[in-house]
Amino acid sequence: MVELSTSARNALADKDFGLPHKRAYPMPDASHARNAKARAAEEFHKGNLSASEKAQIDRKVDEILGAA
Repeated sequence: MVELSTSARNALADKDFGLPHKRAYPMPDASHARNAKARAAEEFHKGNLSASEKAQIDRKVDEILGAA
C-alpha cells in the first residue's frame, strides 16, 4: 500500500471515504480499501466503531473490490 500524503488525502472527494461524514477510512484504491476493512474490524471489536459504521465501511469496500 502506498502512503497517502496529507495533501492527497485532503484532495479526495467525500465519496472516497468509508465514513464520508467523518472523512475517515480513505479508500482511493483497492489496497487502501482492504486496509480500511481490516482497521474497521479492529475498531469495531475494540468498541470504537458502531455496527452500522462498520457495515457502511464494508459496503464501500465491497463496492470497490467488486464483491457482492
